[in-house]
Amino acid sequence: MFPSLLGQNRRAPQLHAERVFLRVPVMDDYPAWRALREESRDFLTPWEPSWPLDGLTKAAFRRRLRYYALDRRQGVGLVFFIFRQQDKALLGSISLSHLRRGVCQTADLGYWIGERHANRGYGGEALAAVLAYSFTQLGLNRLEAATLPENGPSQRLLRKFEFIEEGFARKYLKINGKWADHVLYGLVQEDYLAARAATKAAVNPRAAPDGKAPTGAPAGPGRRSLGVARGGAEA
Repeated sequence: MFPSLLGQNRRAPQLHAERVFLRVPVMDDYPAWRALREESRDFLTPWEPSWPLDGLTKAAFRRRLRYYALDRRQGVGLVFFIFRQQDKALLGSISLSHLRRGVCQTADLGYWIGERHANRGYGGEALAAVLAYSFTQLGLNRLEAATLPENGPSQRLLRKFEFIEEGFARKYLKINGKWADHVLYGLVQEDYLAARAATKAAVNPRAAPDGKAPTGAPAGPGRRSLGVARGGAEA
């Protein structure tokens, strides 16, 4: 049995960024979740597994919550809903799944943003918070993500956060009813921590050993740091 992903107070963590906060879903979130998923159906279905016929019912949402809670207790997965700080509006979701401990210390990353909230950088803020939590709190060594080859916005988002394209998997996942090829990305803790240190040094040169920003550090508005990456159509 893997360690629980519940905190010391037996509650799942809440994560905070500049404009968004993340927490585990509860039953009271059902109306907002259903409305956002329904209005974003055409926007989301090309990138997701086929939706069950009853997928937006209250009973289906309750089943989701049970599965999420079981994964947290068993230490194999953690799903966050993304909310806007200003008005507590539900924006989307981001998740860690198939978490493997032992010699792997790895998890799979997934996310979606409702259509009306896309292209506003909310997904980037949520991803920054989850990366920090994964590598500094959970102690993971690696995160993996897979995107459809035509999903350029998602690939740009991953690259902005230092994910590296690592391969191509044929017929990797069944998406929208069809087995689909995927581009595979990975980010390791060492690269994440180095990029974060470079970002801090660029903002505050005194943080660098010689008082200068290290080579390759973000040097101006043309570069995006880990903490302020902007998402694409899905983020």
